[in-house]
Amino acid sequence: MVCEPWKEKLDTYLDGELSEEEMRSLDAHVHSCASCSADALARVQMKRSIQAAGRRFAPSADFRRRMQQTMAPKPKRSFRLGWILATAAVAILVVGALTTSYVGNRSGRDHVYSEIADLHVATLASSSPVDVISTDRHTVKPWFQGKIPFAFNLPELQNTEFTLVGGRMAYVDQTPGAQLIYNVRKHHISVFVFQEQALRAGLDENSLSPKKAPYNMETWSQGGLRYFVIGDASAADIDSLAKLFRAAAS
Repeated sequence: MVCEPWKEKLDTYLDGELSEEEMRSLDAHVHSCASCSADALARVQMKRSIQAAGRRFAPSADFRRRMQQTMAPKPKRSFRLGWILATAAVAILVVGALTTSYVGNRSGRDHVYSEIADLHVATLASSSPVDVISTDRHTVKPWFQGKIPFAFNLPELQNTEFTLVGGRMAYVDQTPGAQLIYNVRKHHISVFVFQEQALRAGLDENSLSPKKAPYNMETWSQGGLRYFVIGDASAADIDSLAKLFRAAAS
């Protein structure tokens, strides 16, 4: 089959492990091939279902504590040795708590970035990428009223190379948000907007986008909202669109 070589690369494509040139080629093919776009969408949905199932069976903090208490050795020791070991144990627990907190926050951030990338790919692979189709921001913005629990501004695109395609609803960890689709020189960019406090991950002003990702991405917090700009466009184009959104939100 003509599509067979492309389908063999879909999993690698969704994991962001192809070269930049291969990513662009496969992006173009997925947009033009109904069979491959449907296959890509199905794989993204399966990937998200597996991630959700894995989180569902994560051990609770209480279970971890009880297991640690069960496995902890209880040898007889002298009073002085006991104090030394107790002090060392406290130090280990403090370091462990700090490490767990850091790893947990990092894992949460990586999960959000993965979800955002999946949503972007799923949108591009969909036969109906937007729910409201319009190049007019005054048409797209009101469409979200009553559908999401916050309001946001869209930038003016006059005298820029960006074109608004439309918008749709988006969800991360069951948190509702807005997804806007823009085009620039045949590249597609998604802009996601969520309430900062509604996201479970510990994202803050110092949160950085993943360095090893299939797409360029920028994220920031402004006015209680968390913005993500992601796409296969150049880093300069991603930054330019992000600046337009920052200015519109000021």
